Amino acid sequence: MESGAQGFAIWFVGLPGSGKSSLARGVAEHLRGRGVEVVLLQMDKRRKSYFPEPTYTAQEREAAYAMFVDEAVDLVGQGHNVLMDGSAYKVSMRALARSRIARFAEVFVQCDLDEAIRREAGRPKGLVIADLYRKALRRKRTGEPCEGLGEVIGVDVPFEADPGAELIIDNTCLAREETLGKVLHFLDTWLADA
Repeated sequence: MESGAQGFAIWFVGLPGSGKSSLARGVAEHLRGRGVEVVLLQMDKRRKSYFPEPTYTAQEREAAYAMFVDEAVDLVGQGHNVLMDGSAYKVSMRALARSRIARFAEVFVQCDLDEAIRREAGRPKGLVIADLYRKALRRKRTGEPCEGLGEVIGVDVPFEADPGAELIIDNTCLAREETLGKVLHFLDTWLADA
């Protein structure tokens, strides 16, 4: 895989808990091992710089994803290869990146909601609120507010699948190595055709 003068961007999207972040990190590690320099942009980290006290409203999400795309566009324009890790629950968010980045691919990491909930329940508190699905489901069931919890993708707002995504992987039951292998095979083919 040659990166060439023009960089590329690959956006890993899907529900929280789908495995997209783990997959993006694995791809970054593997590509670096091959001598391909990549920048890993993680929305959970970047959001804190855009909005130090995020509220996760629809308006804030739109603004955050526009800034995320701007960063990727700037990096690709400088010749960097960028792996983007962020749910990007609206097709329009991904379409913005697609319209501005010549070498762009979307990897939709599909996952059954129940499995995403199970995985996310084990995530420690960090960049995002811990146990967000359980809290969102309780709020939906009881009407009780939950401080710091905005709209949760998959519970309060749907994830909009894009049938035109360059790669769609159902990660509900696959082992991490198998998912990683499928993405790397796709990248080898996609970059060779570019």
